[in-house]
Order: sequence, then structure tokens, then C-alpha cells
Amino acid sequence: MKPTFVRDQARVLEKRLEEPRRFMQMVVGPRQTGKTTLVRQVADRIGMPTAYASADEPTLQGRGWIDEQWTAARIRARSGNAVVLILDEIQKVSSWSETVKRLWDEDTRSQTDVRIVLLGSSPVLIQKGLSESLAGRFEVIHVPHWSYVEMNDAFGWDLDTYIFFGGYPGSAALISDVERWKRYILDALVETVISRDLLLTTRVDKPVLLRRLFDLSCSYSGQILSYNKMMGQLQDAGNTTTLAHYLDLLSGAGMIRGLEKYAGQVVRRRASSPKLQVLNTALMGAQSDYVDLAAARSNASSWGRIVESSVGAHLINGLTGSSANVFYWRDRDRKVDFVVESGSNLLGIEVKSSMTGGGLPSTRGTGAFLSAFDGAQVLVVGGSGMPLDEFMRIPVPELLT
Repeated sequence: MKPTFVRDQARVLEKRLEEPRRFMQMVVGPRQTGKTTLVRQVADRIGMPTAYASADEPTLQGRGWIDEQWTAARIRARSGNAVVLILDEIQKVSSWSETVKRLWDEDTRSQTDVRIVLLGSSPVLIQKGLSESLAGRFEVIHVPHWSYVEMNDAFGWDLDTYIFFGGYPGSAALISDVERWKRYILDALVETVISRDLLLTTRVDKPVLLRRLFDLSCSYSGQILSYNKMMGQLQDAGNTTTLAHYLDLLSGAGMIRGLEKYAGQVVRRRASSPKLQVLNTALMGAQSDYVDLAAARSNASSWGRIVESSVGAHLINGLTGSSANVFYWRDRDRKVDFVVESGSNLLGIEVKSSMTGGGLPSTRGTGAFLSAFDGAQVLVVGGSGMPLDEFMRIPVPELLT
């Protein structure tokens, strides 16, 4: 019996691998988003001979490792059948892109039908390799964190469960024991990303500062915090440029994003204080003191920040791989929680986790936003606006149409 796909990216990969060999496929996304399972599921479904190998070892693999795996796949392809070669965590291999380019071009000349799928959990390092060596030879499939709809379909989670426990499918079996679930998220996931994906493969002069920045960003997700204030909170004598760089590293690892303030001029956006935003609300729940979902739900102020962060994560993950961007907007004491810009479309989104102002959401910020930007639209989520459950079920690109 063929497996049933949970994620749309699996359908895309299946279609591409069944086509004649044209491009290698690059599957990119954060850890624990099911990239390996997705690719194995596709390989089982299409019925082609498949070889799988991972570079995710305690010590970095050398370029010779890629040659070894590729040669074995070539031998299997000599019978004239297409063979799928899957190389996982490819960014761990030094100068991987040059080696892949050489081998791919050799197969193109010899008409050897080895179809390549490369997986990586560090988009920053992957993109560097793609742009330097593999231009015109690849297609990218972005695999973001799991959405509410996907976790609901796979595990039957309701919205509150998803908001607190987030979208890591591997942790779903542990949520009945919250302390065990927290340890899994922090030890098996966060520590692995920081220690192996970042510190082992990227120059980080202040690893303690990087870890503290991650903790701070989880605690302040949904809040605007200047770099100078961050430095004060972190009690570090470093500079704001280092802090901004580390925030970019955490963003590339699919953990934290610093949203820029929306403004007409790009220079003004980059000079703004970032709004900290987790890309998976499990990172907030695992860092919290709450013993269970009910305790988290009972604190209105804290729950409101988690709800807002879940909306931000939904927007960012839903637009991964597109040309659209997510910002926030503020003018003195008037604000809009999120701004999505896609071409000429501009959508402001205000999140209300509870009813305010006699049951009506405040229009002060949204009204000012509409006045400031011609052609913009606004959407209120929660409160008397669109129900949060309905919003979280809508694919983000559809919001822009």
C-alpha cells in the first residue's frame, strides 16, 4: 500500500522525480520538520531503486564521501534504470557544492540516470553552495515547520494544543508528559541545532551570547526590542552588529526571526528595532515555567503573546520560498502586529487573543496604517474579527488574493 502524503512538498518532489532527469532537487528546511521522512516516503511511492546516506555525523564528512555514495549509485544505474541518490545534511560536507557539480556534469555528459535529492537543515549554508557552484542545475523545495492543519490531520490536535506545543511532529507523542516534552525540545532539538548546525559549521566568536540571545528571543517573542536593550538584557559587552549577525544565524536555522519595521524605504527598514518572532511556538512553551496547557491558557497576558507568535509563525512559514515578506508596523503608539508585502499587495494583520474595547477590536492602529499606505488592506484575527481557527486553516498565499 502506497503511503499517504501529509505534506504538499512530498507531492511536488514525487512529480519532479518522475520526470526525465533535468535538475537535482534540493530539499531545505529546519531540523525535525520531516525532510528525511518526506523523501523516503516519496522514494517508496515511486518505486525507483534508492540509495540514502547522511553526513550528519559527530565529525564532518569529507568530499570523498560524496564520491563514494555517487559511485555506488552509478553502478546500480548501469542496467539502464533510473536510480535516486539521497544525500542528507549535505551542508556538513566541506566544499560539497563543487563536488556535486563535478559529478552531476559527468553524469549529464555520459547520460547516466542518477537522480539527485540533497537535504539540508541550514538554508544559509545551502544557499551559499547553490549560488557559488550549482547555478542552473537545481530546484529548491522548501519544507517549513508544520502548520496547524498538518498537525491536526496527522495527530488530531486542536488549536490550543498546536499553539502551545507547536509544530514539531516528532514531539507529538510526548505532550502528555510536559516535562519530558520540554526536555526533548531543548536537549534533542535546540541543543543539536546550536551545537552542531551552528557552532560546528559557522564561525561564532561568542557562543554563550548566541545561546543567551536564543533564550531571550523565546521569552520576548512578539515584542519589539532594540539591539541596545537586548545587550542590556544579555549583559554582554559585544556590539549590535554581532547581535544582528547571530539573530540572522538563528533565523537561517529556522528558529528565530527578527522582523523589520515596514517602511517605504529599505534603509529605514534595516535601521529599525527588530520584533522578535519564534518560527515554532514549541520554543516558547519549552522555555516556559508552565506545567501544562491549562496553566499556560490561564495567564491571559502570556497566552496573548503565544497566540500572536503563532500567527507570526504561520505567516512566515506559509510564505517560505516565496517573494513575499513579513514585517511589523508602528508609528508612535499606533501599531499593526504584522504586515505582509507581496508585489503590490500590502496586508496588515492585527491579532486579538481576546475581546477588547467593549467587544470591538481597536481600530486606531489599523486606521493609521490604512491612511499611511494607499491600497493597503487590513485583517483583524480573533476577537470580533476572523476566528483564529479559521485564519490558521487558510494557506497564507490565499490571504493575499
